[in-house]
Amino acid sequence: MTFHVGAHVSISSSKAYNDPTTPPHGNIANAVFRQEQFGGNCGQIFTHSPQVWQDPNLDDEEIELFISETEATLDGPWVIHTSYLVNLCTPKDGLRAKSIDSMQKEIDAAQKLSIPYVNVHLGAHTGAGVDQGLENAASVLDELDIPDEVTVLIESDAGSGTKLGGDFEHLARVLELSNQDLDICLDTAHAFAAGYDLSTEEAVYNTIAELDDVVGLEHLKYIHLNDSKHECGTNKDEHAHIGEGLIGEEGMRAFITHPDLADVPLALETPTEDGKSFAWNIERVRQYRNGE
Repeated sequence: MTFHVGAHVSISSSKAYNDPTTPPHGNIANAVFRQEQFGGNCGQIFTHSPQVWQDPNLDDEEIELFISETEATLDGPWVIHTSYLVNLCTPKDGLRAKSIDSMQKEIDAAQKLSIPYVNVHLGAHTGAGVDQGLENAASVLDELDIPDEVTVLIESDAGSGTKLGGDFEHLARVLELSNQDLDICLDTAHAFAAGYDLSTEEAVYNTIAELDDVVGLEHLKYIHLNDSKHECGTNKDEHAHIGEGLIGEEGMRAFITHPDLADVPLALETPTEDGKSFAWNIERVRQYRNGE
């Protein structure tokens, strides 16, 4: 059985990762090269800067190169992370329309790239209230044309301010309200920040059991594996190196080796600092998985 672990990598030809090797391509196939260099076999990308409203800009040649190099060197699966500007819960018509348009274009890009997942945060209700925000999110998702080969994943959130997705019940409610076949992505640092303890083996097993009870583990298709720089329940989202944050070594070991999570792919969003990059973190995950 293949263990699927990788990182969120850049598609840019210029972004440095403390790696002296220059990516061989000036397009989205850079992601495949970087993933291989870090020792990953699956992972996540943005198709463009997540801080602006921008359409994926892909030509046929780079699409073919991305697909062929992925098939040749990685096990997959990839996931596309949508723009941070997308807000499914918004009560504002203009932002809703932009979010629908942006989501649809990411879904279309995923289909062209043979990427099976598009990951999105629910966003913030900005005063509309939790129930209305979740209904807004479901109605936005129902506007999308999602092909059979692509699945939208709703990501768990740290839950600060009016952002939704911090409670497992939020994820379950959107899956229930929407007419789409949706699944979820669990971010370990977000769940921890939202109050779901993952710092001990017992806590990990209790949290995963709660996720199964509320949402259903059959809906868990991807995991963002991150340690946390802040305490459980603080709603503060800042990632740490695997085993070196406040989830810590015991919690990370228990999570990575949890039998119910064995087949779920992991994408790391750990920092590049203290002389440690994605490669260091991916290797640590493999060590934990192997009982080292």
